[in-house]
Amino acid sequence: MEFSEIWARFGPGLAGTVFGVAWWIWVDAVVCSSVKISFLYYLPGIFASFAALMFNCVRRDELQDYSPYDDETCRSKTWLFLAYVVSFVSLAAAVGLLIKDAVSKSGPSSWTGAAGVLQCVFALTSGLIFWTSRSES
Repeated sequence: MEFSEIWARFGPGLAGTVFGVAWWIWVDAVVCSSVKISFLYYLPGIFASFAALMFNCVRRDELQDYSPYDDETCRSKTWLFLAYVVSFVSLAAAVGLLIKDAVSKSGPSSWTGAAGVLQCVFALTSGLIFWTSRSES
């Protein structure tokens, strides 16, 4: 078996596991928090999950051929660009909330902010694992 066959077989399961770990870390932080977590803290993880879904809507073979007159390739690249913008904004928001928690004494602990960053990183990583492991046919 070649690596591409193994990756195509086990990649989706690995992606699902990493995605589950992402949300498990977040749920652990919310449950273990001594204060009520605002909905604002949920948004980076929700948007990171949405971004992972967005860039899995694009097939890899749509990005391989380049023609300046091909609308399908342009739409796919634009959609992928927007997906990466959403993913980086969600990661930046999670880091901002982590810094806010580390600086202020009132509010959630720093673990909540760190869990938000880990959730975003793992959710986006799972999306990339799934995107690379999908077969081209």
